[in-house]
Amino acid sequence: MKKFWPIAACFLISALLIFFRFNQIPKNLDKDEVEFARLALSLDKKPYTPYSPLATGHSTLYFYVILFSFKIFGINNFALRFPAAFFGLLNIIVFYLIIYLIFKTSSFDFFNEEKKTRQKNFLLINYLPLTASIILLSSHWYLNFTRFAYEATFLLFLELVSSYFFLYYWRVKKIKYLIISSVFAGLAFNSYTPGRIFFLLPLFYLVKKSVKKNFTFKNLFNKELLFFIIPFLIIIFPLSAYLFNHPDSRVEQLFFLSNENLTIKKKFFYLWQNLKSNILMFSFKGDINGRHNYPGKAALNPVLALFFYSGLFLAVKKIKNSLNLFFVFYFLLSLLPTFFTYPWENPNMLRTYTALPAIVFFVTLGILIFEKFLNFILKNKPPAFCLRLIFFIIILSTLYEIRTYFKYQSKVFNQSFKIKNRLEKIIKIK
Repeated sequence: MKKFWPIAACFLISALLIFFRFNQIPKNLDKDEVEFARLALSLDKKPYTPYSPLATGHSTLYFYVILFSFKIFGINNFALRFPAAFFGLLNIIVFYLIIYLIFKTSSFDFFNEEKKTRQKNFLLINYLPLTASIILLSSHWYLNFTRFAYEATFLLFLELVSSYFFLYYWRVKKIKYLIISSVFAGLAFNSYTPGRIFFLLPLFYLVKKSVKKNFTFKNLFNKELLFFIIPFLIIIFPLSAYLFNHPDSRVEQLFFLSNENLTIKKKFFYLWQNLKSNILMFSFKGDINGRHNYPGKAALNPVLALFFYSGLFLAVKKIKNSLNLFFVFYFLLSLLPTFFTYPWENPNMLRTYTALPAIVFFVTLGILIFEKFLNFILKNKPPAFCLRLIFFIIILSTLYEIRTYFKYQSKVFNQSFKIKNRLEKIIKIK
């Protein structure tokens, strides 16, 4: 029961926050949501279609999920938005399992200390999985996309499951977990466009391990690599075959490097602008799109930002640690697609949504650093005092994030979600 009660707590708290006033915040629909509904319905009673040109062009995996939701609940706002909420709820549980695997069952050590010393000095480590999960859930960045019909939470679910089984494989060395990780990496490729490069994360680790001693083709194409690549290629084949003959119109529209009318100097300028806007997004100027964010509000509040930057510094400093490298690479990979879209599209908290697990991982490292610092300066205080102080700070941060979303960001939705008719009426009118 000690192992399962935190998972039950994650589920209940997630359900409460995500479904609180569901379909009321936001109350109206967005034009993209309506187009997504039409795309999903266009797939009904037809052979499997990996890609649809509707709604500016999308791979269809997520829209089959929406279609399945329509079959269960009928064509209405709730059915349209339920998949995003459902996967938003599951993400918290999977993320809890990842953090539990890292900090509770893993032999990885972030401070180069003996295991006994680490367990004695860092009481917070026993609470980190649940704490990290609540931090992720309560983030206004995370919470926002769980409440309407965008596919960000679905992509994040696929990446988190793939990451969990990959990290678990790394620990127990059983090929079946690597195959499961490969399958979900392939499904991520078939989901929202930024997910098409996620497979590079586990692939990088496998190649790195294969050529660690000597770079030879025999070492490179070993059993591990083949067990990852083959299932992945099978999963992505239908979409890849389609895109080989029919280029993705959405990618062509946004990918400025393919614009032959731009000079090399202009492209480098755009790249610099995107890099700068992504850096500023975390603490200074966030996404200005009212559907994605409270316009201009930083992605992280000051408390989370302090923990994030200190944790990121530690991870980069100790980059030889396998887990630090994993999450630094995951973080950069999640930001990469926005580097090559036009600058006026950035910062974009939808396309960088999958950076959240890495960000919260760095936040947990920052919390451990802070605990170490408190124990050093408050030597006369018992460890429990430091623990309570940390939890008090985290609770304040959590309440601040929830207040930001429900009190302030929700007001913006009146201007950002403009379609007042119910979905069932809109579809009938069409």
